[in-house]
Amino acid sequence: MTEAAFDFPDVHVGSAEYAAGPTGCTVFYFPNKVQTAIDVRGGSTGIFGWDEKLQNGEAITDAICFAGGSRYGLEASSGVAAALLEKGTHTADWTNVARVRGAILYDFGYRESTLYPDMALGKQALNNAVPNVFKNGPFGAGINARVGLPKKEPAGQGMAFGQYDALKIAVFTVVNAVGVLVDAHGTVVRGNYDAVANSRASMQTMLDAGTLTLPNGNRPLAEENTTLTLVVTNQQLSAWQLRQLGRQVHTAMGRVIQPFQTVWDGDVLFTATTNKVDSPAFSDVVSLGVRASELAQKAVLSCYSQGPDVK
Repeated sequence: MTEAAFDFPDVHVGSAEYAAGPTGCTVFYFPNKVQTAIDVRGGSTGIFGWDEKLQNGEAITDAICFAGGSRYGLEASSGVAAALLEKGTHTADWTNVARVRGAILYDFGYRESTLYPDMALGKQALNNAVPNVFKNGPFGAGINARVGLPKKEPAGQGMAFGQYDALKIAVFTVVNAVGVLVDAHGTVVRGNYDAVANSRASMQTMLDAGTLTLPNGNRPLAEENTTLTLVVTNQQLSAWQLRQLGRQVHTAMGRVIQPFQTVWDGDVLFTATTNKVDSPAFSDVVSLGVRASELAQKAVLSCYSQGPDVK
């Protein structure tokens, strides 16, 4: 595990796990709220708090919860909302009801337990939230995340942060993909590990060799694979720009997760902004998207420990 520091006090991150699962959740809390949009791709998604404003990039959000446990894990998002009410920062008044979004991944594979992130775990993760610190690796929602075929390798959650003068961008991701992870040189660095040859192969190589039998042999279920991502910036953005930023970054992640956004994945990406900075160099969003895309790829590749780790 690498505990990564970042300089973005408006973003608090907390995680909590049930080790007996293993399963867990990761919460992103915004004390001063953020404007939020969503980009949904893949064949099987599970989302909490999805409404028209979120779809349009106009949603105001207090916290976002990523959780394991498949659809059962959506309960953790309710726990986050309940914790905000208990803390006294939110009330039952309609103008101050906690606005929580969330998404889930399937982590019941490779474990016998039916434990899932419930309300209590969501509350715990929110109460654990602190600014400027993130745990890369098998923690929170990523504690039982895996990538590749035919025997999926452990992955986890990753983060990358960049600052360009006053502009800040943080990208957080939980990688539980059917695809493999590929570095900047095109080398498969996680997934499809052959212990005998001590090597990894791309999906294309396995298909060409006849060692990847689809759709009957190693075919994963649609619910078994998902990458959840959050991109946060302080750049002032319109609703349309926030949506386009998410689309640009989500597409770019296909460079390091291959294949990505398949019918077997439930990929979801949230974009959020504090709207505190108006940097002319990034006002066209394309430049912002390039920087955020670079960080997203780094975040993906920071989700796992180095070396073979098949269990």
